[in-house]
Amino acid sequence: MIPVQGVTGQTIAVLGLGRSGLTAARALQAGGAQVVVWDDNPEARARAEAEGFAPRDLTRAGAFDDVARLVTSPGIAHLYPRPNPAIAAAFDVGVPVDNDVGLFFRSLATSEWEEFDTLPRVIAVTGSNGKSTTSALIHHIFRQAGRDAQLAGNIGRGVLDLDPPGDGAVIVLELSSYQIELARALTPDVALFTNLSPDHLDRHGGMGGYFAAKRRLLAEGGPDRAVIGVDELEGRFLANQLSEGPGDDRVIRISATQKLSGPGWRVFARKGFLAEWRKGRQTASIDLRGVAGLPGAHNHQNACAAYAAARALGLAPREIEAAFHTFPGLPHRSQRIAEAGGVIFVNDSKATNVDSALKALQAFPRIRWICGGLEKEGGVAALNAAKGNVAKAYVIGREAAAFALQLETETEICTTMARAVERAMAEAEPGDTVLLAPAAASFDQYDNFEKRGEDFVAEVRGRLAGKGALPPSR
Repeated sequence: MIPVQGVTGQTIAVLGLGRSGLTAARALQAGGAQVVVWDDNPEARARAEAEGFAPRDLTRAGAFDDVARLVTSPGIAHLYPRPNPAIAAAFDVGVPVDNDVGLFFRSLATSEWEEFDTLPRVIAVTGSNGKSTTSALIHHIFRQAGRDAQLAGNIGRGVLDLDPPGDGAVIVLELSSYQIELARALTPDVALFTNLSPDHLDRHGGMGGYFAAKRRLLAEGGPDRAVIGVDELEGRFLANQLSEGPGDDRVIRISATQKLSGPGWRVFARKGFLAEWRKGRQTASIDLRGVAGLPGAHNHQNACAAYAAARALGLAPREIEAAFHTFPGLPHRSQRIAEAGGVIFVNDSKATNVDSALKALQAFPRIRWICGGLEKEGGVAALNAAKGNVAKAYVIGREAAAFALQLETETEICTTMARAVERAMAEAEPGDTVLLAPAAASFDQYDNFEKRGEDFVAEVRGRLAGKGALPPSR
């Protein structure tokens, strides 16, 4: 745990008692604060109370009279579409609002660092798609290189639940727009922006607000190095804003769609090969085509991003390349779960928006596509750009019929995962990929995308087991 600094003797309120909220409460208490807590869920309040935290309804009059700071969980709205009543009350009385990420950055460095030969470093990753895989890959690279490395944030552990880093340690944080936009301190050593596509627009008041939240990590964080995906206009704008000129190698531009030229530091992937260029010269090349844990162009962008971050902290290309080949991938993110009878089964349940699903569809040549769920704003017609890769779509979810009407490929309304897997497996031929890439949220049928992915995996494995074709566990 990382005790929060600068709060001794203060009363701090914590709103939201999920993983990050309860961890923040513990870290605040460890830092000497008097912690009061609130969550609309009585069960969450009871769990916190069992740990000795005092509940306080933060919406009642006078609740903030003795409170120095409010720490809120990232899932709680503070601006759009409207602030949570407790946050609005804090605004009204002038109590500063922060989150666990802000507390982390203000509390990480300690006097013990003066004795270290090499200071700990923080790599923070954001973007619309690929940030989980990129973060996990960076963590894997440093671990394989023998470095002390921890992974936290929007993946794995809460940021304040990390162990205090030692000499030369690396902390990798995956940060969502929700976590970034409210953090009052953001000081990563390397900040990474993968890409931008429409998502969470209701929470951010539109695309401009969404980009503004992401941009804070790099523009206000003041990193020593910024790794920026420039395949979208927003990334090119951001790289231009941070760079002092064409040769400024504090900004590392990355791409998975184009060769990047110029005197600066650039990493890009084309036709399955990653190339690093610096000062107008190629300095390294890696063949990504045989890297099983990183299939498809979208994962090649993740590889470029992770490579650039690792290079920014001094790792050699050969160390990074070796780590690529041992990266197992992440559950629910282009996760290859089985192969039987020449058919590959891939779980990409994390593809909850159109852009991420489109990239998954572009990664395989002939797809039996399981899709559908709770549609996000904007519809799914843009997915038709990959219709040439789709043999047939098997649509699930309560809105399956409406979803299917937007697709320009053969479709079958299946509604349930069990039916979709049954039909896709029955019709799949050698060379096909049965791909779960929903392009929609899961909440119409599942608690989260993980549960949806687990259901897909269970259905596939169960049916293969029934045929005597059990896949290797992974």
